[in-house]
Amino acid sequence: MLSRSCVGLLNLISADDYNRVPGVMAPEINNFGSDGGVSPASRERRIIVANQLPIRASRDGENEHWRFEFDRDSLVLQAKDGFPSEVEVLYVGSLKAEVEPKEQDEVAQVLLEKFHCVPTFLPSEVHNLFYHGFCKHYLWPLFHYMLPMSPSQGARFDRAQWQAYVHANKIFADKVTEVINPDEDFVWVHDYHLMILPTLLRKRFHHVKLGFFLHNTFPTSEIYRTIPVREEILRAFLNCDLIGFHTFDYARHFLSCCSRMLGLDYESKKGHIGLDYYGRTVNIKIQPAGIHMGLLESVLSLPETASRVKELREQYKGKIVILGVDDMDLFKGISLKFLALGQLLDQREHLRGRVVLVQILNPARSRGKDIQDVKSESEAIASEINQRYGRKGYLPIVCINGPVSTQEKVAYYAVSECCVVSAVRDGMNLMPYEYTVCRQGSVALDKALGVEGDENGKVKPKQSVIIVSEFIGCSPSLSGAIRVNPWNIDDLTEAMNSAITMSEAEKHLRHEKHYKYISSHDVAYWARSFDQDLGRACRKHHRKRCWGFGLGLGFRVVALDPTFRKLFVDNIVSDYRDTQSRLILLDYDGTMMPQASIDKTPSTEVISVLNSLCSDPRNIVFIVSGRDKDRLSEWFSPCEKLGLSAEHGYFTRWSKDSPWQTQGSTTEFDWKMVVEPVMALYTEATDGSFIEQKESAIVWHHQEADPHFGSCQAKELLDHLENVLANEPVVVKRGQHIVEVKPQGVSKGMVVEELISTMRSEGKSPDFLLCIGDDRSDEDMFESIASSVSNPALPTISKVFACTVGQKPSMAKYYLEDTSEVINLLEGLATASAPATLPIASQELQGGTL
Repeated sequence: MLSRSCVGLLNLISADDYNRVPGVMAPEINNFGSDGGVSPASRERRIIVANQLPIRASRDGENEHWRFEFDRDSLVLQAKDGFPSEVEVLYVGSLKAEVEPKEQDEVAQVLLEKFHCVPTFLPSEVHNLFYHGFCKHYLWPLFHYMLPMSPSQGARFDRAQWQAYVHANKIFADKVTEVINPDEDFVWVHDYHLMILPTLLRKRFHHVKLGFFLHNTFPTSEIYRTIPVREEILRAFLNCDLIGFHTFDYARHFLSCCSRMLGLDYESKKGHIGLDYYGRTVNIKIQPAGIHMGLLESVLSLPETASRVKELREQYKGKIVILGVDDMDLFKGISLKFLALGQLLDQREHLRGRVVLVQILNPARSRGKDIQDVKSESEAIASEINQRYGRKGYLPIVCINGPVSTQEKVAYYAVSECCVVSAVRDGMNLMPYEYTVCRQGSVALDKALGVEGDENGKVKPKQSVIIVSEFIGCSPSLSGAIRVNPWNIDDLTEAMNSAITMSEAEKHLRHEKHYKYISSHDVAYWARSFDQDLGRACRKHHRKRCWGFGLGLGFRVVALDPTFRKLFVDNIVSDYRDTQSRLILLDYDGTMMPQASIDKTPSTEVISVLNSLCSDPRNIVFIVSGRDKDRLSEWFSPCEKLGLSAEHGYFTRWSKDSPWQTQGSTTEFDWKMVVEPVMALYTEATDGSFIEQKESAIVWHHQEADPHFGSCQAKELLDHLENVLANEPVVVKRGQHIVEVKPQGVSKGMVVEELISTMRSEGKSPDFLLCIGDDRSDEDMFESIASSVSNPALPTISKVFACTVGQKPSMAKYYLEDTSEVINLLEGLATASAPATLPIASQELQGGTL
């Protein structure tokens, strides 16, 4: 395989070339210059990785040499039209043919030089377990909502097939590695065959610009969670910068899985959905794919197409043609479509002999008993209906077994009054799009068919009717279609009757609506939109420092701002020793006590380290918490010199013997009478939620509720409370699994300001400040510290260490991994405060006075 520098000297055949050639493309056609066609190494590149290359391969009948040509029907090839003209595209994938090992090097060289394709030759045993096993017999049914309840209904998880899936993805990763320039190239991975490839690439190239588009459905979390390797696949998705789905439903199911299984919530900002994942923002893209308008229009304009359309019109003269085009697949609902037609003819005698359902059956993409069962059932139903209602020269159901050429399909599209897609579950299905474009026709086709315009030269308005299952990806975009539940045969039958009896004016209006959308949202639009969003998602890559961690497929990258770094004892202890007036502010839950702990009582270790720090007269140590003052007083009663700030700063005391002070002037809490009954309603409706009463605040907790439902209820509660409390002197805020109502002007940020102000007024302006917290409320402290430090009118705090717990975006400049590291840091500082080094007598702050 050529290196990246060699690949940069090769040129890609233009997509325009194959558009100009209506027939088969010969491999000699290229846009190489007379000197070999070198391209500058600095050209932008897109590496498109898919299970199959957009190449058709065949043997020459005479000398058995390989012949290759672009597959013009391949979506990944058509996607090139959406990229800027100066961009090179390199394809990585498998050939749709088996190549002997001794020929593989030569074939790879030809494909790279002539077609800019990098083949991944999978060993046959690996390919069978990977594709026919794990992909088609396990993932495909499960992603289409069919659980393997028994051996006869879907294949159960097989560890050997999973290992083959991993092995195949690794081969793809190796091929990408051979040709990628990780600092410049964008990589776009396609579909469910390669779902763990992002992890393998991210592990090798931390800054790789990586997008993934799932052309399949994505099941609900209840279905997805049955996969034994569910986390490995989810984390692989999250190693991308941009993840694309055809519909919001598929994206919603994915986000729900991330929430329920990984505890990750998403945010929507300026129309873009994003997940924060270890300092990286994983963007979610919802964009249905489109079709290649130029390809269909070129086929429509061929004389051969016009001739075939004339033949079909003559063949079905006087008949109403309904068309179906489906893969032979378990989920296409072919038998349901046949049953509906049989019922239509049974109920409406006048349609017998007039209505014909032409069903084109594309070859199955997998093999097994389930495919044979579907085929046998469909054939049996079609045979029964044909025997019952057929007669000489007429069959109600005409099955055409594929493969069928694009030109043949186009001809059938053009003569059909209606198309029916009755799939019970399908990722996208572009057949209705193709049908609409073909019903629009072309000037050349109209001329060849002798279609004449009116006195003004206008051709008769185009018409089409689409019957589409509500369970497929293209359904939301076809607003003029007749949507059906394919499981309801009565519903499907009535839809067929409506399509047949519909007025010409209505058919025209529906057609116009569809054609306008389809023509403006073609495959180039889809690819261009994804490419632009991928560029936007990767725009800040160079600003991040990345570290990889995690074993195997659990690998992920932590991306941090260059100024955001881990806080080590060695980095802080020298500054700690050299300063004379220190302020140490510590959150409690999630900072000194793990969030998952049931018993929140501080351990003897925590009490000991706090007392050690407080014993140094140069230290003022505060616990700043959202907890109520009675609970904090009880827990920290052994710490006589420890300051406490309760309920996010509403109550503050400087030591155990000093009185509690209140922040602000609010002493009226009549608003609680409004808040409590509202929260009670949501508590009753949300299993696992509860209300916490504080002196200054009321908090609604939902950490024990269903994650998705609890989050939805919290959003609703937030809006509800903001409306009813609009004229009250309070604020409503969301935190980690909480919604809290508290007085205005009360925050942890205000605590920081008051403590620093008091110390300065008493002549003890701090020259060392350490603040550690873990959640949104602690960001108020970090923001307040940053404001105090940057204010030139205030005395300088020379040593400032604002530190968040967990690797996440924060106003803090430092981070620690977890609560154990927080305790270790504090113990290191306590050790540095040896009694022999203390230069001054012990002093205490009593009631805010030194």
